[in-house]
Amino acid sequence: MAIDPTEKGLETNIEAWLVQSGYRSKRIEGHALEAFKKYALDVEVLFEFLESTQQKSLERLRKVYKEQTKEKILERLNKELNSRGMIDCLRHGIKDYGVTLRLAYNQPVSYMNRTLAELYEKNIFTISRQVYYSAQNNDSIDMLVSLNGLPIAVLELKNPLTNQTVDDAKRQYMRDRDPKELLFQFKKRAIVFFAVDPDEVYMTTKLEKENTFFLPFNKGNNGGKGNPPVANDYKTAYLWKEVLQKHSLIDILFRFVFVQQEDILDSTGEVIDKKETVIFPRYHQLDVVRKIEADVKLFGVGTNYLVQHSAGSGKTNSISWLAHRLAKLHDRDDNAIFNSVIVITDRRVLDKQLQDAVYQLEHKAGMVAKIDKDSNQLAHELVNNTRIIITTLQKFPFIMEKVGEFTRGKYAIIIDEAHSSQGGKSATAMTSILSDKTLEEALEADRIAEENMEDIDEKIVETIVKSGKQDNISFFAFTATPKAKTLEKFGRMGDDGKPHAFHVYSMRQAIEEGFILDVLANYTTYKTYYKVAKMIEDDPEVSSKQASKEIAKYVSLHPHNIAQKTEIMIEHFRRVTRHKIGGRAKAMVVTASRLHAVKYKQAFDKYIRDKGYTDMKAVVAFSGTVVDTGISYTEPLMNGFGEKELPKKFHTDEYRVLLVAEKYQTGFDEPLLHTMFVDKKLDGIKAVQTLSRLNRTCKGKNDTFVLDFVNDADDIQKAFQPYYEVTGLSDTTNPNILYDLQRELDAYQVYTDDEVIEVSRLEFSGKKKTTKTQEKLNAILDMAVERYKKELPKERQEDFKSTGMKFIRTYSFVLQIASLVDVELHKLYVYLNYLLKKLPKNQSEAVYLADEIALEYYRNTMVFEGSISLEVQGGAELNPTSHGGGGGKEEPRDRLSAIINRLNERFGTDFTETDRLSYEQIKEDIINNDDLAQKARSNTKENFKFSYEKAFLDIVIGRMGQNEKFFMKILEDGDFKTAVMDYMFEEVYKGLSNRTEKGPSHPGFLSNEQEDEHSDPPEA
Repeated sequence: MAIDPTEKGLETNIEAWLVQSGYRSKRIEGHALEAFKKYALDVEVLFEFLESTQQKSLERLRKVYKEQTKEKILERLNKELNSRGMIDCLRHGIKDYGVTLRLAYNQPVSYMNRTLAELYEKNIFTISRQVYYSAQNNDSIDMLVSLNGLPIAVLELKNPLTNQTVDDAKRQYMRDRDPKELLFQFKKRAIVFFAVDPDEVYMTTKLEKENTFFLPFNKGNNGGKGNPPVANDYKTAYLWKEVLQKHSLIDILFRFVFVQQEDILDSTGEVIDKKETVIFPRYHQLDVVRKIEADVKLFGVGTNYLVQHSAGSGKTNSISWLAHRLAKLHDRDDNAIFNSVIVITDRRVLDKQLQDAVYQLEHKAGMVAKIDKDSNQLAHELVNNTRIIITTLQKFPFIMEKVGEFTRGKYAIIIDEAHSSQGGKSATAMTSILSDKTLEEALEADRIAEENMEDIDEKIVETIVKSGKQDNISFFAFTATPKAKTLEKFGRMGDDGKPHAFHVYSMRQAIEEGFILDVLANYTTYKTYYKVAKMIEDDPEVSSKQASKEIAKYVSLHPHNIAQKTEIMIEHFRRVTRHKIGGRAKAMVVTASRLHAVKYKQAFDKYIRDKGYTDMKAVVAFSGTVVDTGISYTEPLMNGFGEKELPKKFHTDEYRVLLVAEKYQTGFDEPLLHTMFVDKKLDGIKAVQTLSRLNRTCKGKNDTFVLDFVNDADDIQKAFQPYYEVTGLSDTTNPNILYDLQRELDAYQVYTDDEVIEVSRLEFSGKKKTTKTQEKLNAILDMAVERYKKELPKERQEDFKSTGMKFIRTYSFVLQIASLVDVELHKLYVYLNYLLKKLPKNQSEAVYLADEIALEYYRNTMVFEGSISLEVQGGAELNPTSHGGGGGKEEPRDRLSAIINRLNERFGTDFTETDRLSYEQIKEDIINNDDLAQKARSNTKENFKFSYEKAFLDIVIGRMGQNEKFFMKILEDGDFKTAVMDYMFEEVYKGLSNRTEKGPSHPGFLSNEQEDEHSDPPEA
């Protein structure tokens, strides 16, 4: 007999397994079918359940309704389901004439209460096949899962062996299932709709015809989408063998599913409506929460958990469910495992959402408290054992301090550091006033500030490390991009001796499942080619490294550089971006510093104004105050509204481009962001976090675009690869690196062994510390400070400090992850903590070249366009903390002219006069015109102007073929032509006058060759 390839076989197998596990097979027909078409309820099973569990309640209602009891109860139930929804009625029952009727019983936390346990066992789970649901037609659904006669889940099945897949099941829901049918009405009856084939499962909680949005409900397959093969079974068997099992389904209904409310905003940001969504957990959310719960039950308090879940994983909901379940978790003796669950986050949405979700799950207020005041508020909530406490990342050290005081309690701390830089909150080092000295110094100040900013997850780890090992705290860290330290502190040690994430939902799976977009799919890189000229006769000897940096900075802040990139960005936005996402797409410009952000805002505003564009505005985001040429700039001043208003303002249709300097590069969710223009060096996690601002999905958003002026495609690929699948560690931190660092520090001969011992004696003497103690401490440290200043060259001073800081950080960290007892190391640790605070702050050698060089050639050229492919490698490993000093080697020095030549060789190309800055081209042609030189000699300046203006236009026309765009603007735009001529006139007249004495000259920017060529003027 041939094998049945249809979905009927799949249907039969699902039914058989569910019946075997305690379901009842129920065919809905006859009178039951008539009632089902009217009420979308299995009335027979419903009243069987009520009779067996609440007979006294039914008797009371019979006294009121007499022979109409069943009809009246159905009318009341129908009304409540239609107004409150299936989820709320299932959890809390309905009231009728003062009588409460329960519609289902949850599994009791403890089986010590036999009555509740017996009632739970009386729940009736049914599976029905080929259910005819409509009074209007003869359509049927493949399978219906019901609880006590109430419809819970609808299944449409397909089989690839009949050339139909899960996609056909989805299309069937969209095309053949009318959302107006009572069974399919949102919230009122069935809670979830599954599309199933032997390979994949998708789900939705709302049928909306062609607008129905399906979520994958798959396990994931080796880091990607889909499901892994299963020996002798369907790949999707987990749906009926795990998820739909009685204990699992009742758990989902009572402790996972909830209705989420969101505000609908119009284009001005005003709330115009509310949107409701039934949240049913995706498989990985269900899996992580249940696995953590089981592990905590097994191992108790004091164990740490790292959850590596990509953007698009639904972390907000996962954290909400986990917090609620940990708060309700009891041990075998029915005692709460945790006194309080503390959620550390900067997501404002989590506050409200968690409170709403917990209220729906518990139906009582007061379980969730938000800490928005001071330490007294926190202490109050801890003392009162408030079940869930929400606070911000910035209060984390303060939380650890308070929890440490309440050692009698046991705490779960959930860390959500994915959104740590929302609005630049963590960028405290960037909030200072940036005053104008030189443009180059301003850029360097921002660069140093940014480099010194503590990454939030490093800050968290260091805070935990300082607090020491605490057996009364369990940490649950959620991150998409774990660093090596995060893995070591929160990871679970595997059989390979390396720490691993407890649970993973990878970037690859999120992209393949369509929850986030691949930001590397459309990536274009530009390379800036430029040539600089030396403007002075002297050829000073300078640091090669510093001079190269200064020249690059000079070019990056040159008005022509900013103007040309501004034109490229705005015109690309108008040509491509603005038409995306139904005409609502936005762009972000990532700038190199706060000063760049100010300059770009000015350039964007000017270009948009000059062009007369009325359909786009730019806003800027940066911290603190930037003073440029004596004028102070702040974000609110430049935008015309407050900092807190920016996210909402930017979401409206008025503002289309956001210019950022560090702020909003991470932790900013704006689904309408489609394009990113990058004018800043990015690497590692910073590259991943910055570019990932684009990956959020929304209706109508099908792709993204990145135009990168600075980074190479290969470097971006290397940054993303470790986080594409599972992130691991190549090895654990070796405590022996501390001895390497100790030897390196000793070799500087800044301190002596006796001084280290003396400081330790003061620290650990046990005597009360007095002002005399401080006096002695300073006297000991001063000896090392003097050696540091007098005996160490400047470049070695920074190296010593860098190595000392590395020793302190590494020692603190190693103490937490390894059993290391070394008194000598600890003495050095104590000593260095004091010494490093006393050492003078050295400034690295500054090289100021702005007056000595000039931009001669400049061009942006596209060098890469396409998709940056990430490889499927099964995971990647990060390197642990390793030994390495500050690298204070003496920098090589060279002549400025040689450095400039090398840079021109590196960044130049086959330049022609076309590439010379257009303004300088015209000026050079006029000054080298012999006829004009003669007229300048024989005419006054005023009379000469007539000849100049005619020659100006002749030269512009003569150059048309070389640089058409610029010269056409002069010919077509009278104001522009006049401005250029007037601005140039004085320089031209002066240059021509010089020619009467010295022969031809170039008053602008000379290359080295031109300087040599014209060094000896010919005779007049």
